[in-house]
Amino acid sequence: MIGRIALGGGIAAAAVGGLGWAIARRLTAPVGPRTFDLPVRGVEHDDDGDLIVLDRTDQTTAHGIYNLWFEHDRWAQLSAEITDRGPTRVARRITGTTSGFTPKVGDRASWSGIYYATPAEAGLHAREIAIAAPAGSCPAWRIDGDPSTWAIHIHGLGSSRAGTLRGVRVATELGYTSLVVSYRNTAEGPHVGTGRVTLGRTEMRDVDEAIGCAVRRGAQRIVLFGWSMGAAIALQLADRPRHEGLIAALVLDSPVLNWREVIKSNCVRSGLPAAAGHLAIPWLTVTPLARAVGLPGSIPLRSFDWTSRAADLATPTLILHGTRDDSAPIRLSQGLRDAHPDLVELETFDAGHTLCWNTDPDRWHETVTTWLNARVPR
Repeated sequence: MIGRIALGGGIAAAAVGGLGWAIARRLTAPVGPRTFDLPVRGVEHDDDGDLIVLDRTDQTTAHGIYNLWFEHDRWAQLSAEITDRGPTRVARRITGTTSGFTPKVGDRASWSGIYYATPAEAGLHAREIAIAAPAGSCPAWRIDGDPSTWAIHIHGLGSSRAGTLRGVRVATELGYTSLVVSYRNTAEGPHVGTGRVTLGRTEMRDVDEAIGCAVRRGAQRIVLFGWSMGAAIALQLADRPRHEGLIAALVLDSPVLNWREVIKSNCVRSGLPAAAGHLAIPWLTVTPLARAVGLPGSIPLRSFDWTSRAADLATPTLILHGTRDDSAPIRLSQGLRDAHPDLVELETFDAGHTLCWNTDPDRWHETVTTWLNARVPR
């Protein structure tokens, strides 16, 4: 009987350990191809243009402006107009497409908040440059402005430079020079090791070199725009003593402020109990286990926990966060704001993860513009 109990305990421990390993592997997985899982059910025409008919889902019925991405880097921008087409379908008006592209029935698309594919489509004049980062050559867009004030835009996990263009327009209108950066093990950045994501630990080094690039070209003050994991990177960079007095402000959209809580939230979103997230932590923070996952080493998750490190925050910070964010919980942003009301301002939107701009681009734009005008000297 004792032997059977021990065997049963060993099997249970192996199963629990296996689940933690699987969650850690999934979280840090190399960037994969986009999934085209939304079929086009119809295309309609009227005096105002074209409408596309899609299955009714939480995404396709969401308020705001979005983009449908198709294979071969084709896209169709959608307006906020939503028209019922029966109990299972909706129609959204098309406001722009890739040159020469018209969606047709049977095409499959991917729903996205990445509204602009390139700087030109966002009305920006950009130069393609490369940042000589520790991981290798990292592509970046540079939009010229005031050489003394720079904005560095950092995208999130699984996203791309294009995702930050929603915020670059604000920086450009304020006259800043912008660097829209990539980093290691993304679709655009250099491939390092197994290609796995380290949740900002090593990616931060590549973005740090972008700060160095800006300083060497005359930057006297820098604003960091961070989206999701990009916000976690921005907070780490602002915390570096050598950047004291240089980083003037942080603008964070849907920030990751505590990886442990974010992992638990994403477990729930995937149909697992929140407690399953705890099982992944050793596989990320203990060096031998992290290497078994395929990571180059352990990830110091405590240093990314700004719910505990609120007293360490010293940079004026604007947070934009959706109340329906089921990936990075808004309560973490609320907690940081409450702990530092003199330093942190929080603007909430009826939006999901990194979709605040899409839900209300005018308010997003006005909020960021007003806040930066009040805090960054011109």
